[in-house]
Amino acid sequence: MSLQKFIEEKIKQAIADGEFDNLEGAGKPLDLNTYFNALEDMRMGYSLLKSNNFVPEEVELLREIGQLKEKLKTCDDISEKKDLTKNLHDKTLTFNILMERNKQRK
Repeated sequence: MSLQKFIEEKIKQAIADGEFDNLEGAGKPLDLNTYFNALEDMRMGYSLLKSNNFVPEEVELLREIGQLKEKLKTCDDISEKKDLTKNLHDKTLTFNILMERNKQRK
């Protein structure tokens, strides 16, 4: 039996056993816009990260920046507000550096 036939048989058996019935996103159309909008040399890496529930550093930084802004809105402690502002500035600077680096790669 050839390798291709062996693989086909395994897939058919898995389908018959219902192993593909409850896959995440089953029955939903694939959105490939995000994949093709990514820089060509970074697509596969981002795809691997996404499929393993990791996010790129710049996305994580944006999330953290948003959280810091929300905390600043409700913060009454001057000392804590100063720390939050410094942390926000540092994260924003790091994000801008990453984005500039990505822009230069294009």
